[in-house]
Amino acid sequence: MKFLFLYTEIADYFLACCAELSKYGEVHVIRWPVNKEAPFQFHQQNNIKIYNRNDYNLVQLKNLTQSINPTVIICSGWIDKDYLKVSKSFFKKIPTVLTCDTHWRGDLKQKLAVVLSKFTLLKTFSHAWVPGEQQFTYVNKLGFKTSLISKGFYSCNYTKFETIFQNNKLEKSENFPHKFLYVGRYYDFKGLSELWQAFIELQKENPNDWELWCLGTGDLKPVNHPKIKHFGFVQPNDLESYLKQTGVFILPSRYEPWGVVVHEFATAGFPLLISNAVGAKQQFLIEGKNGFSFNHSSVNSIKTTLNKIIQLSNSELCNMANVSNQNAKKITPITWVNTLISIVKNYK
Repeated sequence: MKFLFLYTEIADYFLACCAELSKYGEVHVIRWPVNKEAPFQFHQQNNIKIYNRNDYNLVQLKNLTQSINPTVIICSGWIDKDYLKVSKSFFKKIPTVLTCDTHWRGDLKQKLAVVLSKFTLLKTFSHAWVPGEQQFTYVNKLGFKTSLISKGFYSCNYTKFETIFQNNKLEKSENFPHKFLYVGRYYDFKGLSELWQAFIELQKENPNDWELWCLGTGDLKPVNHPKIKHFGFVQPNDLESYLKQTGVFILPSRYEPWGVVVHEFATAGFPLLISNAVGAKQQFLIEGKNGFSFNHSSVNSIKTTLNKIIQLSNSELCNMANVSNQNAKKITPITWVNTLISIVKNYK
């Protein structure tokens, strides 16, 4: 089989899924340029061919697709109009799969999209593939039949983070690291300002031995505090040393359609502190069992949640870590591949 992905920005976790998929045939990925705030370095893998989107205009994209002669096309949303035109040219010839990580909000823009979909998306794509329930609701309202919508589109590099969990499990059970960890871009919508403020206030009100480690880069200026450490952008292959030294993952985003990073840290055995604006919360957080949720943009809510963790014993934190790891097994690159193969095999 030949799999063609018309993609936006690729990441390490996506390539892990592609590596598993390459056992079934050729994988071709046309991708947008690497984001300067997340400058991932990728290595070419056998049976995975990556093309730079900027090298192709519409005619060249169509010619490239014809030369590949794909068994299935998977398109990343509808932001790239040339991608849509390429997908439409193969509609009803092969499976054409729309991926979407946007939640159903019910605003005017989405209601208009619902009206227009029957003239656009439903004449371009045979299937939809989404991360979870909130996205399922949206594409269902767009007109895709329930039977033609699949979930589980995002998976972390499961083997990598499961290995990290196993490597550090014993050491953390004996000496659980009292360090919160944030991994993501330094943007305002990520809720970092509120997190930093909450952590600093808590240190004043209830001095303790916990630290906050932050990995990432962006246009938000890092706060200066002796217990908040900034490490800049870290390549995926260099993450393990930071995960070994930290204990609890926190994602305070004001807006996060999904957040594969939640799956990564659940697999790695981290208790989770997740804002209610993070899509992956519904899948990977079991309230009170492997972490806690909080109201995004609320310093007091974040502070209360941080304090809940601080009050727990090391054995309670280790129990949460184990629950996270077990709960993360629901989605893996293998389940991801099985879903796509099923779409292809059941296409009529």
